[in-house]
Amino acid sequence: MTSQGHEILFVSRNKEIEHILLDSYDIPYIDRGKGKNGKLGKFFYLLYADFTLYKIARKFKPDAFLNFLHPYPSHVASFIKKPSIVFSDTEHASLHTNLTVPYATEIHTPACYRTDLGEKHNRFNGYMELSYLHPNYFTPDPSILDIIGVKENEKFAIVRFVAWGAAHDFGHTGMSMDNKRKAIKEISKYARPLITSEKELPEDLEQYRIKIPIHKMHDAIYYSSLLYGESATMASEAAVLGTPAIFMDNDGRGYTDEQEAKYQLVNNYTESPEDQEKSILKAVEILSNPDSKDLYKAKRNELLNDTIDTTKYMIEVLLKHEPNKVKSH
Repeated sequence: MTSQGHEILFVSRNKEIEHILLDSYDIPYIDRGKGKNGKLGKFFYLLYADFTLYKIARKFKPDAFLNFLHPYPSHVASFIKKPSIVFSDTEHASLHTNLTVPYATEIHTPACYRTDLGEKHNRFNGYMELSYLHPNYFTPDPSILDIIGVKENEKFAIVRFVAWGAAHDFGHTGMSMDNKRKAIKEISKYARPLITSEKELPEDLEQYRIKIPIHKMHDAIYYSSLLYGESATMASEAAVLGTPAIFMDNDGRGYTDEQEAKYQLVNNYTESPEDQEKSILKAVEILSNPDSKDLYKAKRNELLNDTIDTTKYMIEVLLKHEPNKVKSH
Protein backbone atom coordinates (compact mmCIF):
# COMPACT_ATOMS: atom_id res chain seq x y z
CA MET A 1 0.00 0.00 0.00
CA THR A 2 2.86 2.38 0.67
CA SER A 3 4.00 1.84 -2.93
CA GLN A 4 0.62 3.21 -3.98
CA GLY A 5 1.12 6.35 -1.91
CA HIS A 6 -0.76 5.31 1.21
CA GLU A 7 0.62 6.11 4.65
CA ILE A 8 0.47 3.37 7.28
CA LEU A 9 0.91 3.78 11.03
CA PHE A 10 1.38 0.72 13.25
CA VAL A 11 0.40 0.98 16.90
CA SER A 12 1.50 -2.11 18.80
CA ARG A 13 1.11 -3.40 22.31
CA ASN A 14 4.33 -4.69 23.85
CA LYS A 15 3.14 -8.29 24.10
CA GLU A 16 5.05 -11.50 23.47
CA ILE A 17 6.66 -11.18 20.02
CA GLU A 18 4.98 -8.20 18.33
CA HIS A 19 7.77 -5.67 18.82
CA ILE A 20 10.45 -8.23 18.02
CA LEU A 21 8.79 -8.99 14.68
CA LEU A 22 8.26 -5.34 13.81
CA ASP A 23 11.90 -4.60 14.60
CA SER A 24 13.05 -7.64 12.59
CA TYR A 25 11.33 -6.29 9.49
CA ASP A 26 12.30 -2.64 10.17
CA ILE A 27 8.66 -1.58 10.42
CA PRO A 28 8.21 1.68 12.37
CA TYR A 29 5.55 1.61 15.09
CA ILE A 30 4.23 3.39 18.16
CA ASP A 31 4.39 1.43 21.40
CA ARG A 32 1.14 1.54 23.36
CA GLY A 33 2.65 -0.19 26.37
CA LYS A 34 2.15 -3.52 28.04
CA GLY A 35 -1.26 -4.93 28.83
CA LYS A 36 -2.53 -6.04 32.22
CA ASN A 37 -3.46 -9.40 33.66
CA GLY A 38 -6.74 -10.25 35.35
CA LYS A 39 -10.20 -8.96 34.55
CA LEU A 40 -9.83 -5.72 36.55
CA GLY A 41 -6.41 -5.02 35.06
CA LYS A 42 -7.73 -5.59 31.55
CA PHE A 43 -10.62 -3.17 32.20
CA PHE A 44 -8.29 -0.36 33.26
CA TYR A 45 -6.01 -1.10 30.32
CA LEU A 46 -9.01 -0.75 28.01
CA LEU A 47 -9.52 2.82 29.23
CA TYR A 48 -5.81 3.58 28.93
CA ALA A 49 -5.52 2.10 25.43
CA ASP A 50 -8.61 3.93 24.16
CA PHE A 51 -7.26 7.27 25.38
CA THR A 52 -3.76 6.56 24.03
CA LEU A 53 -5.09 5.65 20.58
CA TYR A 54 -7.33 8.70 20.55
CA LYS A 55 -4.34 10.98 21.11
CA ILE A 56 -2.40 9.19 18.36
CA ALA A 57 -5.34 9.40 15.95
CA ARG A 58 -5.80 13.13 16.52
CA LYS A 59 -2.22 13.67 15.42
CA PHE A 60 -2.06 11.13 12.56
CA LYS A 61 -5.59 11.78 11.20
CA PRO A 62 -6.20 8.32 9.65
CA ASP A 63 -8.83 7.69 6.98
CA ALA A 64 -9.49 4.18 8.33
CA PHE A 65 -8.54 1.77 11.10
CA LEU A 66 -7.58 -1.88 10.54
CA ASN A 67 -7.22 -4.33 13.41
CA PHE A 68 -7.46 -7.96 14.46
CA LEU A 69 -10.37 -8.03 16.93
CA HIS A 70 -9.15 -5.34 19.29
CA PRO A 71 -11.76 -3.05 20.81
CA TYR A 72 -9.50 -0.01 21.20
CA PRO A 73 -9.16 1.07 17.55
CA SER A 74 -12.83 0.36 16.90
CA HIS A 75 -13.84 2.53 19.86
CA VAL A 76 -11.67 5.42 18.70
CA ALA A 77 -12.72 5.03 15.05
CA SER A 78 -16.37 5.18 16.04
CA PHE A 79 -15.78 8.23 18.21
CA ILE A 80 -14.02 10.20 15.45
CA LYS A 81 -16.40 8.82 12.79
CA LYS A 82 -13.89 6.86 10.72
CA PRO A 83 -14.35 3.33 9.33
CA SER A 84 -13.05 0.45 11.43
CA ILE A 85 -12.29 -2.77 9.54
CA VAL A 86 -11.91 -5.74 11.84
CA PHE A 87 -10.57 -9.23 11.11
CA SER A 88 -11.07 -12.18 13.45
CA ASP A 89 -10.89 -15.96 13.50
CA THR A 90 -11.34 -16.80 17.20
CA GLU A 91 -14.97 -17.60 18.00
CA HIS A 92 -14.62 -17.98 21.76
CA ALA A 93 -12.92 -14.59 22.24
CA SER A 94 -16.36 -13.44 23.35
CA LEU A 95 -15.19 -10.54 25.51
CA HIS A 96 -13.24 -8.89 22.69
CA THR A 97 -16.04 -9.67 20.23
CA ASN A 98 -18.65 -8.01 22.44
CA LEU A 99 -16.42 -4.97 22.99
CA THR A 100 -15.45 -4.63 19.33
CA VAL A 101 -18.25 -5.63 16.94
CA PRO A 102 -20.78 -2.94 18.01
CA TYR A 103 -18.23 -0.24 17.10
CA ALA A 104 -16.84 -1.84 13.93
CA THR A 105 -17.83 -0.80 10.42
CA GLU A 106 -17.14 -4.28 9.03
CA ILE A 107 -15.91 -7.54 10.48
CA HIS A 108 -14.26 -10.15 8.26
CA THR A 109 -13.67 -13.79 9.18
CA PRO A 110 -12.75 -17.03 7.44
CA ALA A 111 -15.77 -18.73 5.88
CA CYS A 112 -15.46 -21.55 8.44
CA TYR A 113 -16.05 -19.17 11.38
CA ARG A 114 -18.66 -20.87 13.57
CA THR A 115 -20.61 -17.80 14.71
CA ASP A 116 -22.87 -15.37 12.85
CA LEU A 117 -21.85 -11.83 13.82
CA GLY A 118 -24.78 -10.12 12.12
CA GLU A 119 -25.14 -7.70 9.23
CA LYS A 120 -21.57 -6.38 9.50
CA HIS A 121 -20.15 -9.89 9.09
CA ASN A 122 -18.28 -10.75 5.87
CA ARG A 123 -16.70 -14.15 5.21
CA PHE A 124 -13.74 -14.97 2.97
CA ASN A 125 -12.48 -18.32 1.75
CA GLY A 126 -9.14 -18.49 3.47
CA TYR A 127 -7.25 -18.26 6.76
CA MET A 128 -5.54 -15.38 8.54
CA GLU A 129 -2.24 -17.25 8.39
CA LEU A 130 -2.31 -16.97 4.59
CA SER A 131 -1.86 -13.21 4.98
CA TYR A 132 1.84 -13.91 5.58
CA LEU A 133 2.40 -17.57 4.65
CA HIS A 134 0.79 -17.63 1.22
CA PRO A 135 3.39 -18.62 -1.43
CA ASN A 136 3.08 -15.10 -2.83
CA TYR A 137 4.87 -13.85 0.30
CA PHE A 138 6.66 -16.75 1.96
CA THR A 139 9.55 -18.84 0.66
CA PRO A 140 11.11 -21.27 3.16
CA ASP A 141 14.77 -20.67 3.97
CA PRO A 142 16.74 -23.90 4.55
CA SER A 143 19.43 -22.01 6.49
CA ILE A 144 17.17 -22.41 9.54
CA LEU A 145 18.41 -26.01 9.78
CA ASP A 146 21.94 -24.79 10.50
CA ILE A 147 20.61 -22.21 12.97
CA ILE A 148 18.78 -24.82 15.05
CA GLY A 149 21.49 -27.44 14.64
CA VAL A 150 19.47 -30.00 12.71
CA LYS A 151 21.46 -32.34 10.49
CA GLU A 152 20.56 -33.02 6.88
CA ASN A 153 17.68 -35.53 6.67
CA GLU A 154 17.29 -35.48 10.48
CA LYS A 155 13.61 -35.67 11.40
CA PHE A 156 12.46 -33.14 14.00
CA ALA A 157 9.20 -32.05 15.62
CA ILE A 158 8.30 -28.66 17.07
CA VAL A 159 6.47 -28.86 20.39
CA ARG A 160 4.61 -25.73 21.50
CA PHE A 161 3.35 -25.05 25.04
CA VAL A 162 1.47 -21.81 25.76
CA ALA A 163 0.98 -19.73 28.92
CA TRP A 164 -2.86 -19.60 28.71
CA GLY A 165 -2.80 -15.92 29.69
CA ALA A 166 -5.04 -14.36 27.02
CA ALA A 167 -8.50 -13.04 27.86
CA HIS A 168 -10.08 -15.96 26.02
CA ASP A 169 -7.90 -18.48 27.91
CA PHE A 170 -9.56 -18.11 31.32
CA GLY A 171 -10.32 -21.56 32.73
CA HIS A 172 -7.86 -23.45 30.54
CA THR A 173 -5.07 -25.57 31.98
CA GLY A 174 -3.57 -27.21 28.91
CA MET A 175 -1.55 -30.40 28.95
CA SER A 176 -0.49 -31.97 32.24
CA MET A 177 3.21 -32.06 33.03
CA ASP A 178 3.16 -35.86 33.13
CA ASN A 179 1.73 -36.00 29.61
CA LYS A 180 4.18 -33.36 28.39
CA ARG A 181 6.97 -35.65 29.55
CA LYS A 182 5.28 -38.66 27.96
CA ALA A 183 4.80 -36.79 24.67
CA ILE A 184 8.48 -35.83 24.52
CA LYS A 185 9.53 -39.39 25.36
CA GLU A 186 7.37 -40.90 22.59
CA ILE A 187 8.22 -38.25 19.99
CA SER A 188 11.94 -38.79 20.74
CA LYS A 189 11.66 -42.36 19.45
CA TYR A 190 10.94 -41.09 15.93
CA ALA A 191 12.15 -37.47 15.74
CA ARG A 192 14.15 -34.89 17.61
CA PRO A 193 11.73 -32.83 19.76
CA LEU A 194 12.32 -29.07 19.86
CA ILE A 195 10.27 -27.31 22.53
CA THR A 196 9.16 -23.70 22.29
CA SER A 197 7.34 -22.66 25.46
CA GLU A 198 5.85 -19.45 26.86
CA LYS A 199 6.38 -20.79 30.39
CA GLU A 200 9.29 -22.14 32.39
CA LEU A 201 10.00 -25.83 31.97
CA PRO A 202 11.27 -28.38 34.50
CA GLU A 203 14.94 -29.25 34.17
CA ASP A 204 14.35 -32.55 32.38
CA LEU A 205 12.36 -30.80 29.62
CA GLU A 206 14.44 -27.63 29.52
CA GLN A 207 17.15 -29.52 27.61
CA TYR A 208 14.77 -29.78 24.64
CA ARG A 209 13.99 -26.06 24.52
CA ILE A 210 15.18 -24.40 21.34
CA LYS A 211 15.66 -20.69 20.78
CA ILE A 212 14.50 -20.09 17.23
CA PRO A 213 14.72 -16.48 16.01
CA ILE A 214 11.11 -15.27 15.97
CA HIS A 215 11.19 -14.22 12.33
CA LYS A 216 12.59 -17.66 11.40
CA MET A 217 9.95 -19.75 13.17
CA HIS A 218 7.93 -20.38 10.00
CA ASP A 219 10.99 -21.72 8.23
CA ALA A 220 11.43 -24.19 11.08
CA ILE A 221 7.77 -25.22 10.94
CA TYR A 222 7.97 -25.76 7.18
CA TYR A 223 10.91 -28.17 7.47
CA SER A 224 9.63 -29.98 10.58
CA SER A 225 7.81 -33.31 10.45
CA LEU A 226 5.20 -32.34 13.06
CA LEU A 227 3.85 -29.37 15.02
CA TYR A 228 2.55 -30.61 18.38
CA GLY A 229 1.01 -28.48 21.10
CA GLU A 230 -1.43 -25.94 22.43
CA SER A 231 -1.30 -23.08 19.91
CA ALA A 232 -4.13 -22.73 17.40
CA THR A 233 -2.25 -20.14 15.36
CA MET A 234 0.86 -22.30 15.05
CA ALA A 235 -1.28 -25.34 14.17
CA SER A 236 -2.86 -23.37 11.34
CA GLU A 237 0.53 -22.00 10.27
CA ALA A 238 1.78 -25.57 10.05
CA ALA A 239 -1.29 -26.59 8.04
CA VAL A 240 -0.87 -23.90 5.39
CA LEU A 241 2.83 -24.84 5.16
CA GLY A 242 2.04 -28.53 4.67
CA THR A 243 3.28 -29.73 8.06
CA PRO A 244 0.88 -31.95 10.05
CA ALA A 245 -0.26 -30.42 13.33
CA ILE A 246 -1.73 -31.67 16.59
CA PHE A 247 -3.69 -29.04 18.51
CA MET A 248 -5.13 -29.34 22.03
CA ASP A 249 -7.77 -26.92 23.31
CA ASN A 250 -11.21 -27.42 24.83
CA ASP A 251 -12.77 -24.71 22.66
CA GLY A 252 -11.13 -25.46 19.33
CA ARG A 253 -11.42 -23.15 16.33
CA GLY A 254 -13.52 -23.17 13.19
CA TYR A 255 -10.40 -22.97 11.05
CA THR A 256 -8.57 -25.87 12.69
CA ASP A 257 -11.79 -27.91 12.48
CA GLU A 258 -11.94 -27.23 8.74
CA GLN A 259 -8.23 -27.95 8.28
CA GLU A 260 -8.87 -31.36 9.83
CA ALA A 261 -12.17 -32.18 8.09
CA LYS A 262 -11.12 -31.09 4.59
CA TYR A 263 -7.37 -31.63 4.51
CA GLN A 264 -6.38 -33.78 7.52
CA LEU A 265 -3.58 -31.28 8.15
CA VAL A 266 -4.65 -30.56 11.75
CA ASN A 267 -5.68 -33.10 14.37
CA ASN A 268 -7.85 -31.50 17.06
CA TYR A 269 -8.05 -32.73 20.65
CA THR A 270 -9.48 -31.41 23.90
CA GLU A 271 -7.45 -30.92 27.07
CA SER A 272 -9.00 -34.00 28.71
CA PRO A 273 -6.58 -36.67 29.99
CA GLU A 274 -8.02 -39.12 27.48
CA ASP A 275 -7.51 -36.78 24.53
CA GLN A 276 -4.01 -35.93 25.67
CA GLU A 277 -3.18 -39.64 25.50
CA LYS A 278 -4.81 -39.92 22.06
CA SER A 279 -2.81 -36.94 20.80
CA ILE A 280 0.44 -38.67 21.75
CA LEU A 281 -0.60 -41.80 19.85
CA LYS A 282 -1.45 -39.63 16.82
CA ALA A 283 1.98 -38.00 16.97
CA VAL A 284 3.59 -41.45 16.90
CA GLU A 285 1.38 -42.48 13.97
CA ILE A 286 2.39 -39.43 11.93
CA LEU A 287 6.10 -39.58 12.74
CA SER A 288 6.37 -43.32 12.12
CA ASN A 289 4.90 -43.02 8.61
CA PRO A 290 7.80 -42.74 6.11
CA ASP A 291 5.48 -41.20 3.50
CA SER A 292 3.98 -38.50 5.72
CA LYS A 293 6.10 -35.64 4.35
CA ASP A 294 4.92 -36.14 0.77
CA LEU A 295 1.36 -36.85 1.89
CA TYR A 296 0.97 -33.59 3.80
CA LYS A 297 2.69 -31.42 1.21
CA ALA A 298 0.11 -32.73 -1.29
CA LYS A 299 -2.65 -31.85 1.18
CA ARG A 300 -1.18 -28.36 1.39
CA ASN A 301 -1.52 -27.96 -2.37
CA GLU A 302 -5.21 -28.87 -2.07
CA LEU A 303 -5.64 -26.23 0.63
CA LEU A 304 -3.92 -23.55 -1.43
CA ASN A 305 -6.07 -24.36 -4.47
CA ASP A 306 -9.21 -23.87 -2.36
CA THR A 307 -8.26 -20.60 -0.64
CA ILE A 308 -7.48 -16.99 -1.49
CA ASP A 309 -4.54 -14.66 -0.92
CA THR A 310 -5.70 -13.14 2.38
CA THR A 311 -3.40 -10.12 2.12
CA LYS A 312 -4.80 -9.22 -1.29
CA TYR A 313 -8.31 -9.50 0.13
CA MET A 314 -7.46 -7.29 3.11
CA ILE A 315 -6.07 -4.58 0.84
CA GLU A 316 -9.13 -4.70 -1.41
CA VAL A 317 -11.40 -4.32 1.62
CA LEU A 318 -9.39 -1.42 3.02
CA LEU A 319 -9.14 0.47 -0.28
CA LYS A 320 -12.91 0.48 -0.60
CA HIS A 321 -12.78 3.04 2.19
CA GLU A 322 -10.44 5.47 0.42
CA PRO A 323 -11.95 8.94 0.89
CA ASN A 324 -12.28 9.52 -2.87
CA LYS A 325 -14.10 6.17 -3.26
CA VAL A 326 -16.61 6.57 -0.44
CA LYS A 327 -19.92 7.88 -1.72
CA SER A 328 -21.31 10.88 0.08
CA HIS A 329 -24.81 10.62 1.48
